[in-house]
Order: sequence, then structure tokens, then C-alpha cells
Amino acid sequence: MNTINDTLTTWADAERRCDAATTDELLTEDFLGIGPVGFQLPKGAWLQRLTDAQLHYEELSLTDVSTREYSDSALAVARLNTRGSARGNPLPTTRSTFHLVRVNDEWRIAGIQHGFIAGAPGSPVPAP
Repeated sequence: MNTINDTLTTWADAERRCDAATTDELLTEDFLGIGPVGFQLPKGAWLQRLTDAQLHYEELSLTDVSTREYSDSALAVARLNTRGSARGNPLPTTRSTFHLVRVNDEWRIAGIQHGFIAGAPGSPVPAP
């Protein structure tokens, strides 16, 4: 059985390497990802962005992780620190929420939502 932290660490490593195979194992079949400007990507499209050569990471790390566990689901909120580009645009540092569920005694990611942090690198929103 993996822990929530194990799942998030494995996800971050796979995302940084654009490793669609590992990411596929970590996401639920009905996964939904929401980007910082509100676009929605189901699992297939989320995986496709890792393989279409339009996403490049120089850095990706999760910090300030806090989790709340509720029986067979959990919510994790973290700062996603990135440097790189997506379709030629710089990647922003975001506050990211991960919805995790336990499937066959393993934690899987059912949803991710990224939101801009005002004043953080790549954010179109200035610091207050």
C-alpha cells in the first residue's frame, strides 16, 4: 500500500519527466485535470500533453504540502514550483489541489486543479 505522499512524489517525478506510462497508473479512469486558466482535461488529454513534445520542464517540485484524509479519499494542497514551457508559454508556479481516492488499497489521483499564485513566477496576476 502506498501513502498519499508516495503518490504525490511519484506523480511529480513522472510529470517532470513527461512519463505518461507512470502517470497513467497514478490517475483514475475518470480523472479530470483543470489548468490555471480553467481548461479541463480528461485523463486521455492529460496524458497526451505529456507525449506531444509541447511540454518541457526544467524544474518541478511540490512544497508546502498539506493533506486531509477522509476514509477512502483525501485532499492535498501544495505549491507546484515549475520552470519550463507548455506550447511555447512559460509554466506558472501554482497552488494545486489534488483529489486522491483509494483504489484497491492504493492511492490514485482523481483530480488536479491548478490556480495562479499572485506574484509567483509565471503568474499573470501581480502580487497584492
